[in-house]
Amino acid sequence: MNEERFGEFVLVRRHEQGRVAELVLDRPKAMNAVSTAMARSIAGACTALGEDRDVRVVVLTSTHERAFCVGADLKERNSFSDADLVRQRPVTRGAYTGVLEVPVPTVAAVHGFALGGGFELALACDVIVADRTAVVGLPEVSVGVIPGGGGTQLLPRRVGAARAAELIFSARRVEAVEAGELGLVDQVVEEGRDREVALELASRIAGNSPVGLRAAKRALRLGQGLDLRAGLEVEDAAWRAVAFSGDRAEGVAAFNEKRKPEWPGE
Repeated sequence: MNEERFGEFVLVRRHEQGRVAELVLDRPKAMNAVSTAMARSIAGACTALGEDRDVRVVVLTSTHERAFCVGADLKERNSFSDADLVRQRPVTRGAYTGVLEVPVPTVAAVHGFALGGGFELALACDVIVADRTAVVGLPEVSVGVIPGGGGTQLLPRRVGAARAAELIFSARRVEAVEAGELGLVDQVVEEGRDREVALELASRIAGNSPVGLRAAKRALRLGQGLDLRAGLEVEDAAWRAVAFSGDRAEGVAAFNEKRKPEWPGE
């Protein structure tokens, strides 16, 4: 396993011969509160991982024992002028869109607090694994703002408009079991096993065609919000992109020869 730093607060670890990348939030002294510098590092790491053709899955994790991420760094924000806040906005937005636009499947491993921007980082992932200590929520209206890292758009896509409205307007925190029941997270596991289970899922995903994974994610994301006819056109375009690939040829050959595929990745 090798490691690479992106600034002071973000670490990337590589597993499974580089096929699984673990993007680690590593600002434990602040419970991973997202400062300007940390946001810039998250965005930079996501860009690098998206361009790495060896990477098939990204897992988002935390080094803090009691928190995934508590959201925006409000201590830093407290010192800002209005002009500072305007300048910071594209930087912080880049962190959330960076995670959202990673072209391979993404899995968030959540424990402890995942609030505000912290929960939005998880929502930007395709799958959320949470342990029983997880507490999630979008409490921004309680401090005079709104979810600004994608929460108002991503949460209703998960749980529906009315449920998202109730959660955002009330600013309430939701504990793991209820979060699983409401669909705020996808899998609830025993305490301390969120990272382990997320990496196991990533390993399983990484065994599949890298061309297929990227195309399937593209179809899933681009098809959201479209009517069925338009969505099927998105799917058809993604299918055509993989149908004549080396991965498709290898997958069919391996199936017929009853062996494990050796994906060319093209």
